[in-house]
Amino acid sequence: MSARGGEAGALGRYDAAAEASAAVVIAKYSTSFGAAARLLDPASRRRIRSIYALVRVADEIVDGTARAAGLSEAELLAVLDDLEIETETALRRGYSANLVVHAFATTARDAGIDERLTRPFFASMRRDLDPAPLGIDEVGPYIHGSAEVVGLMCLAVFLMGEPADAARRERLEEGAVHLGAAFQKINFLRDLAVDWHELGRNYFPWLDPDGFTEADKARILDDIDRDLDIAGRSIWELPRRARTAVAAAHGLFAKLAARCRATPAERLIATRIRVPDGEKLVIAVRSAITAGGVSR
Repeated sequence: MSARGGEAGALGRYDAAAEASAAVVIAKYSTSFGAAARLLDPASRRRIRSIYALVRVADEIVDGTARAAGLSEAELLAVLDDLEIETETALRRGYSANLVVHAFATTARDAGIDERLTRPFFASMRRDLDPAPLGIDEVGPYIHGSAEVVGLMCLAVFLMGEPADAARRERLEEGAVHLGAAFQKINFLRDLAVDWHELGRNYFPWLDPDGFTEADKARILDDIDRDLDIAGRSIWELPRRARTAVAAAHGLFAKLAARCRATPAERLIATRIRVPDGEKLVIAVRSAITAGGVSR
């Protein structure tokens, strides 16, 4: 429960209801995330779910249910703008009538997350509603807003109650940024065909999705492997309560990257690569053993 969850009365119940609503969103939309989150301690799990639930709702505005409901492009932008305004208002007030926003804001206020991270996120979501092709110089800022800041939000939760000195925090932030970037790039690669053919988006503007080659695939995966390598160096410095879950997520996406590398380019562009549930369990167990045996 949130830091206010122990209070008697309506606010504590409302906080709990908001956190429960965030958990429902995650359970419906992200099995991989849910599997890694289960390795967190209960308090961290609730807070991380609250972060990802808001991210998921925003993503649905630009990619999913809002468009399926028949909203025009202008209406999609208005709904996204409203969500950002509601989020920033809740960060100031500590309350929202939107349960998912309320859960996020409660976590953000507890962890010290503010507009320096939420604004880049919403800027990247807003960029997805712009029909203009993504330029090469826009890729870095887009990945920062859509993924790296989410990694930094999660890190803020993991460090609650465990202040880190400047050097350690810098290493952990570097790891969080690169892990978020790796996750996003892998998803870009797995969704390349859908993003291009159904949404008209190309997050790798230096390549032609219709002529995707082995060289293109290798270039992307080499970049992802660099991100994963940098991210992996700082996992051992995370608080023990978070280390296993982050190691499991790192291991899962490393496995996805390896599967993508082993898949021919022509098949990769036509099939979304996934890791079977049985392998996810093996990765989680291996990560728990490895991370649990490393002391800080």
